[in-house]
Amino acid sequence: MKKFFLLLLAISSITIGNAADAPVIYPSPDWTKVAPEKYNYDANKLKQARKYVVDSMKTTGLMIVVGGEAIFEYGSLTRISYIASCRKSVLAMLYGKYVENGKIDLSRTMADLGIDDIGGLLPIEKQATIGQLITARSGVYHDASNPGDDASRRPPRGSKQPGEYYLYNNWDFNAAGTIFEQLTGKNIYKALKDDIGRPIGMQDYELDNQKKGGNLAVSKFPAYHFYLSTRDMARIGYLMLREGKWKNKQVVSSQWVKTITTAVTPKSQMNAITPARDLHEYGYMWWLFKVDDVPALKGAYTAWGAMGQYITVIPELDMVVAHKTDAVYDRRTSFDHYYKLLKMIIDAKQ
Repeated sequence: MKKFFLLLLAISSITIGNAADAPVIYPSPDWTKVAPEKYNYDANKLKQARKYVVDSMKTTGLMIVVGGEAIFEYGSLTRISYIASCRKSVLAMLYGKYVENGKIDLSRTMADLGIDDIGGLLPIEKQATIGQLITARSGVYHDASNPGDDASRRPPRGSKQPGEYYLYNNWDFNAAGTIFEQLTGKNIYKALKDDIGRPIGMQDYELDNQKKGGNLAVSKFPAYHFYLSTRDMARIGYLMLREGKWKNKQVVSSQWVKTITTAVTPKSQMNAITPARDLHEYGYMWWLFKVDDVPALKGAYTAWGAMGQYITVIPELDMVVAHKTDAVYDRRTSFDHYYKLLKMIIDAKQ
């Protein structure tokens, strides 16, 4: 009996070891599509999710990746379009390499860097640091070159110390893009291609598709818009899910991934202007889910862009969801609709 028990223990150890040592799956070169049942997802429930997308949303591309394989696809995965404020989360990823090699010091102030804007920044605003810009706590309330932020809720200029108050403010993010280029000496679009795009095999990313925008008569810092495909958005999310590692290469350090997805602004300080914001905290240009009624979203985070652009990472389910529209304002592109879809996807797990 003792020998039989030891044999069972040995077999069990081998099985566990093999599972632990199983290779992580990466798309090579394209995503592998598998039946959802492989990862214990109910295909009928995902069909209901598809019906919701068709009937109630303006989705143009949707991918659900689990374990490195696509269990659900909808619409065009290759069409290139604007990802709105998801650009900010991508910039947060790009910052890591240069923070860690010393080219970017997050404690440097606008005054240190010679950063000013049309009509001038106030002396107190010039004390804002790079780190405060990329966590939306700068206290700089100069107009941004593009809309789409919480400008309507800005406190009076000069009324907040840098670091004191959270405000989702495009001036911060746009200036952070310019500062990235200033300190690294790299064009932001070329940096994405070289530092992330090539290492993770982005299939549709082309420099010719990228363009900055904004009214430079309002602020001299343009918005660095990215134009990506759904399947390349999924790669960005999968890189984050794998803590910055792609195959044998550490593309973004695991510590930096942890840093940018750790709350800097807790839920109580979010100054929410919509109920949807009440579901989140804020890190370094990533939105962090903070909900109690959906256990699978513990530790989940998302890039969130206007008009239905999302790159959502759900570590509890080993899942990435990439969702996009053609950037047309419509009530069906709201976060409420996306969040309902997300819960339907989660509910499909058996």
